[in-house]
Amino acid sequence: MKMIGDSMPAISVVIPTYRRTHDLRRCLRALRTQIRAPDEVLLVVRDTDEETRSFLEAEPIELSSLRIVAVTEPGQVAALNAGLRCSSGEIVAITDDDAAPRSDWLLRIENHFVQDAALGGIGGRDWIPTELRRSGFRRARVGKVQWFGRVIGNHHLGDGKPRYVDFLKGANMSYRRTAIEGIRFHTGLKGVGAQVNNDMEFSMAVKRAGWKLLYDPLVAIDHYPASRFDEDQRHAFNEIAMHNRVHNETYVLLLNFGALRRMIFMAWLLTIGTRASPGLLQWVRLLVREPGLANGKWMAALRGTLDGYRAWRACGDNRQARKREG
Repeated sequence: MKMIGDSMPAISVVIPTYRRTHDLRRCLRALRTQIRAPDEVLLVVRDTDEETRSFLEAEPIELSSLRIVAVTEPGQVAALNAGLRCSSGEIVAITDDDAAPRSDWLLRIENHFVQDAALGGIGGRDWIPTELRRSGFRRARVGKVQWFGRVIGNHHLGDGKPRYVDFLKGANMSYRRTAIEGIRFHTGLKGVGAQVNNDMEFSMAVKRAGWKLLYDPLVAIDHYPASRFDEDQRHAFNEIAMHNRVHNETYVLLLNFGALRRMIFMAWLLTIGTRASPGLLQWVRLLVREPGLANGKWMAALRGTLDGYRAWRACGDNRQARKREG
């Protein structure tokens, strides 16, 4: 891969971590083997996380660029914002502690930013072994929001050439420093741990500011989704976790849609929805497939949708109040 220009931008890598030392060890080893070494690695550690602190004191890390950033607030959003505040690189690469970036990860990220001055963010494929067995190996559509509001992720299954997308995935996303000036991860999202969809909100804010977002499957990491220390246990149903996820997605999309698209989105979400966020028609389908969970899932999704709408309305009311005061 040919590099453009005489001077290369400095790269900061930000990793939020919490009580997953086995995964963290694998992640740090992967960063040690990068062809293009990081200029700094910021490991964001909760002040109450004695398990991780003991690991860092006992384990020979052998990563000279590693810095520990302490955070007192719980949740991924606070950790990511702390990492952004302390980072100094012209490129900020973000990954999870349960991920292992492949050896050319930073080199490919750097090349993309150097070659395209309009590029604000880049993400890539996160290879998840269990998902590959269940879903197949390839998906053409990645990181898109359809006109009526259906969200298509598939970042772990993307294949083919680089393409522009609507949003990036948090385990594998990087940003140009100038593109994220004044942008931070949204503190109004629900959840005490993962705060699902914070990555979508952040990357869509960058795109809304006029920057391009690129997805390149070759900017790859290996991802081993580990246990979370909150209600959201990924594939197991939890009413609070489902409410929070639907709330966050509803709120984020309403922030990014115009008036007509917002009306269409809300109508679709309440009447149809998806298996992950069931509206009335999906509820009927669930009654056949999961009769014991259908009502709980539908009610959690309905509350999340309505609470997300209320949060968006409150956000708009606050903006109008500030304008009047100004």
